[in-house]
Amino acid sequence: MAESFLIGQLAARTGRSVHTIRWYEAQGLIPGVMRDGGRRRVYNELHLSWLDLMDRLQRTGMSIAEMREYTALVKQGSATLKQRQALLSSHRAQVRDMIAEWQLALKLLDSKIDFYDEWVTTGKRPLVKVSERAGAALQSLPKEKPRRAVKT
Repeated sequence: MAESFLIGQLAARTGRSVHTIRWYEAQGLIPGVMRDGGRRRVYNELHLSWLDLMDRLQRTGMSIAEMREYTALVKQGSATLKQRQALLSSHRAQVRDMIAEWQLALKLLDSKIDFYDEWVTTGKRPLVKVSERAGAALQSLPKEKPRRAVKT
């Protein structure tokens, strides 16, 4: 028989608060939670994996609505495999775009830190070096509204 545990044990194993786990469940993001005779939630290893997936999807910018949609598709069974795959493939493309943007931002930060390293080392303000690559990188950034912060 699979190991089962109560919400406090799940919280301890995942590093999430009981409140957070209950919130995920209230949002319909944890399928298949049973209750014991005392009406306490009973979780298993699948719920651990599911919480990890939901956390990673949220950290990578998937909306709660999309997470609910994915969860609803899973609850419908194997008839929704292609829809689930398409939803996750679309999200993966967004994550890859985000990673590319963050890599460009990291290059800019590295350049700025190098600028200050040189200034601190020499005691003289260095000339600003805007390489063609950095200029192209800045121009390639999308001009869109700022994204919401991703919780960590």
